[in-house]
Amino acid sequence: MSELPLGFLWGASTAPHQVEGNNLNSDFWAREGSMPGSERSGDACDSYHRYPEDMQLLADAGLTAYRFGIEWARIEPEPGLVSRAVLAHYRRMIDTALGLGLTPVVTLQHFTTPRWFAEEGGWMSDRAVDRFVGYVRAATGILDGVPWVVTMNEPNMQAMMTMLARLARDPEQRKKWQSPTVEGGPRPPLPAPDLEIGRRMVEAHHAVRDVVREQTGAKVGWTVANRAFVARPGAEEKARELQWQWEDLYLDAAREDDFVGVQSYSSQWVNAEGIEPYPPSPDNTLVGTAYRPDAIGIAVRHTAEVTGGVPILITENGIATADDSRRVAYTTEALQHLFAAMDDGVDVRGYLHWSALDNYEWGHWEPTFGLIAVDRETFERHPKPSLGWLGSVARRGGL
Repeated sequence: MSELPLGFLWGASTAPHQVEGNNLNSDFWAREGSMPGSERSGDACDSYHRYPEDMQLLADAGLTAYRFGIEWARIEPEPGLVSRAVLAHYRRMIDTALGLGLTPVVTLQHFTTPRWFAEEGGWMSDRAVDRFVGYVRAATGILDGVPWVVTMNEPNMQAMMTMLARLARDPEQRKKWQSPTVEGGPRPPLPAPDLEIGRRMVEAHHAVRDVVREQTGAKVGWTVANRAFVARPGAEEKARELQWQWEDLYLDAAREDDFVGVQSYSSQWVNAEGIEPYPPSPDNTLVGTAYRPDAIGIAVRHTAEVTGGVPILITENGIATADDSRRVAYTTEALQHLFAAMDDGVDVRGYLHWSALDNYEWGHWEPTFGLIAVDRETFERHPKPSLGWLGSVARRGGL
């Protein structure tokens, strides 16, 4: 592989609702436990209090970046009521990362919204964009020194989750609910994101992108869940249709961004009828997806093509497995595919692994993506060999 770009980021990612614990004012907290087979997040990993330890472990391993989120539901518990104490908490997180030599990559909205926002109609409310802009104006006041800001995490998945939330309001339809991160097995495939919701997400992203640029010196973009579709012979037109619904609407909206976050885990075939289910296999991951470390290469090449070459930051890539040696094997091959794409001219600025911690996977605790295990009774952290391995890759600047 060619030499990595100067300042290439090596790190790991988390989401606030999945690790902080007791996010009581969140719309997702209000839904937890009411869906068939779902579990509660509860204390999660208690990272709201233990973030210094989490960051220290990443820095000690040799990583140079940490992507974390700030929680809208905590910052604005009621419309227009901004908690200065919570903003100060997240500023301490930023300062802790900087003090440890970790570049902070801050996500402003990672799937969850305040409960009151959802009750107003959520993203399809007439006030949604203005509400989001108001929150971001408050949040930008603590972002001094943050070089990378993600406005929204996976708006394409959020559009799909909004559809699932509608199902949750209907007792008869509720039994069809499924976690967005558990895709395989005998269950039906996830529904395609609603394009009307997607266009509203684009509007909200563009509105706050301008606010972040006005108020900070950070690079700003959003992240997209890349499905890494591959067309069967004769299914190219169907694949393009599905790519627009699932990815390209959101990638096209990133053309004027400073970067775009690529988030990829597996790949799926598309035939003339649509997306093929993941075939049953002993190699499938704990969330039912196929073992496809090549997906990251497919994803970055497609993203570069659609966006016209907007710089890419790998903001999530990983595998749900209880076998940590398999995590190392998967990530090794994924990085080989990533570096091959970079050698072919794709502009990638960093690799942030999902996830720093074994955490709450949106209704389930069983899928383990983390570089660090967490005892759910004592919250004791147990770094896995994969953390040291990825840190050694970072120290060497490559495989």
